[in-house]
Amino acid sequence: MIRSIIFPRVLGKSLDDLQPALELFRALGFAPGNEWHEGGSHGLEMLAPSGGIEFIAAGDQPGVDAMVEVSDADAAWTTVRKMGVRIRREIGDTPYGARLFEIEISGLRLGFLTYAKKPGENRGLEGRLDARGKHFALLVSRFNSFITERLLEGALQALRQCGAREEDVTVVHVPGAFEIASAARQLAETGRYDAIVCIGCLLRGDTLHYEVIANEVTRGIGQSAQQTGVPHAFAVLTCDTLQQAIDRAGLKSGNKGFEAGLAAVEMASLRQAVAGRGAATADGTP
Repeated sequence: MIRSIIFPRVLGKSLDDLQPALELFRALGFAPGNEWHEGGSHGLEMLAPSGGIEFIAAGDQPGVDAMVEVSDADAAWTTVRKMGVRIRREIGDTPYGARLFEIEISGLRLGFLTYAKKPGENRGLEGRLDARGKHFALLVSRFNSFITERLLEGALQALRQCGAREEDVTVVHVPGAFEIASAARQLAETGRYDAIVCIGCLLRGDTLHYEVIANEVTRGIGQSAQQTGVPHAFAVLTCDTLQQAIDRAGLKSGNKGFEAGLAAVEMASLRQAVAGRGAATADGTP
């Protein structure tokens, strides 16, 4: 069965030639995936949360090598302009109801778009990947630090890319995964944090210890989130083998810490949106 689709593109002859494109993709929220070196060639995947293939019936070939759907085309446009990327098509609305712009970087032609809401369509509330002005706590288990430090790096990268300032992010270390839930509860109850990222790694052994700890950690983190109302993002790996954990800390399966960082930002934003709507309703504002 298909797991993912990768479209290889040669953007230069050295790793230095790749840097402009890699910096842009990181700034827009892509996560680093597999990296390989063979002879004089180098490759690094940049992973999106989802992807697909579009089939087109037309007389001409598409004007871009890839089209990227983003949650906010105008925010992506601002990022691109700050980085001085070559613009192929200014941002604007299309006849089919999208907000679209096109760029070229390292010879790669890319389009970015957001589909507009249809008349009468209500997509409901959703959080935005905007960490500006928000405070985050990252709880990290020292046990299996070979894995958890890489998950921490991924989570920090996600927060930075979403606009979080260094002074708004607190990193807290605990001995092992079992201690994460109680520390998360303490941090949540201070009222200082908009979201908490819980990072740990459990590897299955020959006894029931793995199942007992995994169940308690999951239950404790869930209870802390429900009872305090502060979003808790879950980045506690529960793997059968060390290789599975390595794959989920930045190799074949991406970086689960990065994914948890994005989830924390989105949930913090959603919580803010829900609170704002509640306040508006109380005031009689529709």
